[in-house]
Amino acid sequence: MDTSAQDYGGNPPPYSEKSAYPLQGHSVMVPTTEDFQFVTTGKGDDLIGSMAPTTDTNLTEGASKNAMYSPPSGPAGQYLEKRGFGWLMEVEDLDEDDKKPLLEELDIDMKDIYYKLRCVLMPLPFLKFNREVVRDNPDFWGPLVVVLLYSLVSLYGQFRVVSWIMTIWICGSVIIFILARVLGGEVSYSQCLGIIGYSLLPLVVIAGILPFVHAYYYISLSIKVLGVVWATYSAGTLLCVQELQHKRPLLLYPVFLLYIYFLSLYTGA
Repeated sequence: MDTSAQDYGGNPPPYSEKSAYPLQGHSVMVPTTEDFQFVTTGKGDDLIGSMAPTTDTNLTEGASKNAMYSPPSGPAGQYLEKRGFGWLMEVEDLDEDDKKPLLEELDIDMKDIYYKLRCVLMPLPFLKFNREVVRDNPDFWGPLVVVLLYSLVSLYGQFRVVSWIMTIWICGSVIIFILARVLGGEVSYSQCLGIIGYSLLPLVVIAGILPFVHAYYYISLSIKVLGVVWATYSAGTLLCVQELQHKRPLLLYPVFLLYIYFLSLYTGA
C-alpha cells in the first residue's frame, strides 16, 4: 500500500502525486491552479461602469458660446476684430430676469397707484371706494410722485422750497407716526409716510386753481381752507384706525397743522 495513503488514514493525499517532487528524501507539495480560489473581502456594491465616451461640460458650454458668437459687422467691428478686440463688440443674450419691464423691476403698480389717488381725491364714504387699501398696502413711489408734483407746482420763484417740502414730508410723517403710536394706534411708519404723501394731492389740485382766482381774496381764501380740510380729512380717516376712533381730534389737529405748513410753502405766506 502506498505510504502516503497510510499517513492519511487510507485517503489519498490532498494533492496530486504528479505535483510532488522528492527533495532530499522529503516530498514537497506544489499547489495546482485548482487550489487557488478568489474570495471577496467586503460586501460593497459591484462596480458598474460604462465604456461610453464622456464629454466635458465646460468644453460643451464653450463650444455653444462659440457657435452663438457672430463676428462684429461694420468697419469699426472688423477693425477691432483684426486687432484682437472683437470681444468689445460682443452682445450677450439677456436672461429672463433681465427682460422684465422697468416698472416691474422697481415694484411699481400703476393701476394700484391710480386707484389710491382716486381714494384720496374722493374720500366721502358714499362713493364706496375701498380706502383702506391706502393704509393696508402702503407704497413709496405713489406718495413720492405726489410730493414731487407739489414741489414742482411750488417751484415758481421758490426753487429752494423743493428740498424743504421733501424734508417736511419725511419728518412730518415721523411726528405723526410717533403721535399715533403714543395714542395707541397700530400703524407703521411706512403707512404714515404713504398716507401723508397721498393726501397731499388735494393741495396739488388747489395749487392749479389758485393762480386763476388770486385776485379775489375771499374766493382764494375759501379754496385754501377747502384744500387743507380736504387733505386733513383724507389723511385723518385713514390714520384713525379702530383704536383711535375715540381719540380722532388728538391726531387730526397735528395733521391739520402739517398741511397748513405745506400750503404756506406754496403761497409763501
